Amino acid sequence: MSNTSSSAEPVERAWPDGIAEDEAGIQWDFLRFLRATAVNKVAGLTREQAAATPLPGSPRMSALGVLKHLTAVERWWLSIEAGGEELPSLWEGSPDPSWDLTEDDDPRSVVESYRAEWAHSEAALAGVSPGDRARRSRRFTVRWVLAHVVQETARHTGHLDILRELADGTVGE
Repeated sequence: MSNTSSSAEPVERAWPDGIAEDEAGIQWDFLRFLRATAVNKVAGLTREQAAATPLPGSPRMSALGVLKHLTAVERWWLSIEAGGEELPSLWEGSPDPSWDLTEDDDPRSVVESYRAEWAHSEAALAGVSPGDRARRSRRFTVRWVLAHVVQETARHTGHLDILRELADGTVGE
């Protein structure tokens, strides 16, 4: 597999409207913005760069691992917990296996899996309101779940900022 064919393409992103009037809508808009930012942090990297684990204190943290983890976060929190979908969790086990890479993981395939999960997550929550209870455990509101996924995606996008800078010197949003 060549590095060119396995690289991910950047995606368009737009800041959410500053005059937001719909609570769920603004949360989804920020999540979409952060998702695109995360993907763009991996776009153009070779498999070697995206799979590198340069942080000694976090020996499993690679750019690809972050995206795989974010895919597992979306699957669990949005589709399974809030949406009540009967899907396999992508992070069962200890330590959390969602960070682990396989030989088949490259920027393009990992981004494709992440983007496919976006569509599934949004479909799983179609028609629910922020005040509705999560369909699986009913221990959370959809409002809480969306806020949690936004904060988790934002936190890990910050990790991607660092990993991208270490990979090729690229900085910025």
